[in-house]
Amino acid sequence: MEAASVVFSLGGLRITSTVVTTWGILMAFGMSCWLATRRLSVDHPGLVQTALEGVVQSIEAAIEGVLPGRAGLLLPFVGTLWLFVAVANLTGIVPGLHAPTGNLSTTAALACLVFVSVHWFGIRSEGLKNYLRHYLVPSPILLPFHLLGEFSRTIALAMRLFGNIMSLEMAALLVLLVAGLLVPVPVLMLHIVEALVQAYIFGTLALIYIAGGMQSHAAAEHCEEPSSNDTKGSTL
Repeated sequence: MEAASVVFSLGGLRITSTVVTTWGILMAFGMSCWLATRRLSVDHPGLVQTALEGVVQSIEAAIEGVLPGRAGLLLPFVGTLWLFVAVANLTGIVPGLHAPTGNLSTTAALACLVFVSVHWFGIRSEGLKNYLRHYLVPSPILLPFHLLGEFSRTIALAMRLFGNIMSLEMAALLVLLVAGLLVPVPVLMLHIVEALVQAYIFGTLALIYIAGGMQSHAAAEHCEEPSSNDTKGSTL
C-alpha cells in the first residue's frame, strides 16, 4: 500500500492525504447530520428520519445487550465510533482515495480514544477510588500485569484494524491488476462486507472494554468473595 502523500504544509506540520480524507469524512458527517435533523417530526417521520432512527435503535440495542441501562450514556461515543470507522473503512472503494483506517496513525488515534474512554467512563461510573482498586485485585502483585494488559490491548486494537483494512485494499488491488475489470463487482462487494465487519468488531471490542471499566468494582468484589469464603471455611 502506498504511503500517505503530503498534500500541504502548515508551518512545519505536514498534512497528508489521510488527514485530508479524515477531515472530509468529519465534514460530511456534520453536513449530513445538519441536513437530516432540520425537519424532524414525531407525527410524520420521513424515510431518512426512519432510517436514521433504525440505525440509532440498533446501536442502542447492542449497547443494552452489553450494559443494560447505560445506553443513553454510551450511545454518543460508541455510536459515533461505529459510524466513523464504518465510513472510513468504506472510503477505500472510492476511486483515488484510501481508507484512513488503512493508516496506522489513524487506528492508533482511535485506539487511544478507546483507551481514554475506558478510564473516563470507569471512573465516572465507579468513582476514582473504586476504579483504581480493581487493579490491585486479587493481589497487588498483579498490578504490573494489569497495566501491561491495558496497553497491550490498546496496541492490539490499533494493529488489528490497520492490518485488516490494509490487507483488504492490497488484496483488492492485486485482484484487479491480475484480472483487470472482469471481476470488479465481487471484489467491491467483498470490500464492503469486510469493511462493515471490521467496523463492527472494532466498535464491539471498544464497548466490551468500556463495559469492563464500568463494572470494575463489581468484578473486584466478585474476586474478593472466594478468598473471604475460604478464610471462613478455614476458621471453621
